Amino acid sequence: MSSAIAVNKLVSGLCRVSWRRVAVGAVSTRGYRGEAPGDSGSDLIEIPLPPWQDKPGEALDIKRRRLLYESRKRGMLENCILLSLFAKQYLNTMTETQLYQYDKLINEPSNDWDIYYWATGAQPTPPDYQGEVMDLLQEFTKNRDQEQRLSAPDLEYLDPGKQ
Repeated sequence: MSSAIAVNKLVSGLCRVSWRRVAVGAVSTRGYRGEAPGDSGSDLIEIPLPPWQDKPGEALDIKRRRLLYESRKRGMLENCILLSLFAKQYLNTMTETQLYQYDKLINEPSNDWDIYYWATGAQPTPPDYQGEVMDLLQEFTKNRDQEQRLSAPDLEYLDPGKQ
């Protein structure tokens, strides 16, 4: 029994090592690494992601709708709640420049945890993402009025007749 377990570990380890070599060689400059604090990183595989691209010429109302959707549908619940509430409060009043900054902020980084850590101040924000929108998001995240933020807002605020 123990020899079967040892053989299984050996074979799976060899497969993982050979797959890692193939996958790591294909990684672009933008990828998701799924890291954890204190992890040695010896078993990480980067998943290549396409580079973020601005959509020049996109109508502002379309951009706002897309950003609203992308704010609500994140890779982690914390950002779904945080970004959808932030979008509800600020998205309709953002200038074109601010919309560009917000688009870049929520779509260029490949790891949602990075966005969360920057917004909460747990890690310093890289210069590429620092600006008016990040300042607004960081202030919003402080929740000075101690609002209850346990879920994303209802979609009724999207109906202009209910505002």
